[in-house]
Amino acid sequence: MAVDFKAFDCDNHYYEAVDAFTRYMDPKMAKRCMQWAEINGKTRLLVGGTINRFIPNPTFDPVARPGSLDEYFRGRNPDAKDVKSMFGPLEPISPAYRDHDARLAKLDEQGLDGCLLFPTLGVGMEASLEHDPEAVVAAFRAFNRWLEDDWGFNYRDRIFAAPMISFVDVQAAVAELDYALERDARVVCFKSGPVFAGHDTWSPGDRRFDPIWARVHEAGITVAIHSGNAGYNRVLSMWEPTGEFEAFRHTPLSGILTGDRVPLDTYAALICHGVFDRFPNVRIASIESGSSWVPDLAKRLRNAYSKMPPAFAQDPVEALRKHVWVAPFYEDNLVKLKEVLGVDHILFGSDWPHAEGLATPLSFADDLRRFDYNEAEIRQIMTENGRALTQPRAPAAVTTTAGRPA
Repeated sequence: MAVDFKAFDCDNHYYEAVDAFTRYMDPKMAKRCMQWAEINGKTRLLVGGTINRFIPNPTFDPVARPGSLDEYFRGRNPDAKDVKSMFGPLEPISPAYRDHDARLAKLDEQGLDGCLLFPTLGVGMEASLEHDPEAVVAAFRAFNRWLEDDWGFNYRDRIFAAPMISFVDVQAAVAELDYALERDARVVCFKSGPVFAGHDTWSPGDRRFDPIWARVHEAGITVAIHSGNAGYNRVLSMWEPTGEFEAFRHTPLSGILTGDRVPLDTYAALICHGVFDRFPNVRIASIESGSSWVPDLAKRLRNAYSKMPPAFAQDPVEALRKHVWVAPFYEDNLVKLKEVLGVDHILFGSDWPHAEGLATPLSFADDLRRFDYNEAEIRQIMTENGRALTQPRAPAAVTTTAGRPA
């Protein structure tokens, strides 16, 4: 069933150009960051001098058809096919995956007013360099300059490409935020999970990172925390042998242990460590992490608050509802999500053109209808909520009783 409005997609992706990390790379850092090499007749990506397998084919040509894994992620695999078989035939890369004008034409064809645009390869690279914080800084500095070149952080007020900001160096992160803000970025992308820097590990809510959150608070832009390699293989390794993180190679146990843990742990840390109390203008969009973790987190926060109310500056469940927007997977229980967050904090994200996303983005409306969302709610989720997050919000516009930001 069609919709009678143009939607705003909060989870669109590009496929990176082969020089995304190398075009602006400091030559002195190249061997510690990203390089390309021909090995046994195949083009391989080297990260920190090691073959990186986060994406099976990081050149993306050929690439899987959009939505080719739809049935798999809906739990429909009666023939017991493996994931590789379910991808089906690959296709030559489309100009719409790498060119902003071609993508605008595609948005028009799909009935989309605009989109938030995220990396495919980029969301797995920080964890691959966590042993070398200086290399992380160099890699994403180069990446963000490529992104501004090829896509722009705000292209015609329709395509909002999110620069990647790493917490491994606070001063460098603030500088990257300033670079992005000077170029009209409306959304920035942070890694999920803890901050790994060499041998040290911290919560992203630790006060050492307050200069980063303060800059976001002041600018009033949206932070997107997009799924990727969060470094949770070390959790899985306590239960079964693990190798390098690979996007489409999982065991049943890995999906159960780490799937919902990363967003649950991340938002629990941000709330319990007071980020939203100190910086009440922070808005976070949870992208491509689903929503099945939301009711569990709310239950855990409610329980902690009932036991230790003095430990919280505000009701932590209300903090979740005020500061976090969630783009659910189409296979999630969307009734429970609405009960916890409310319609005004639910986002539409198709994950187009990824294999695990929707081949036709607007078909998400039919998934909402399956869970008895009415047409006004569908319109709010699929266009109004996401578009509103692209508009910077002045700190003075925020009403809070949680205290003043540090």
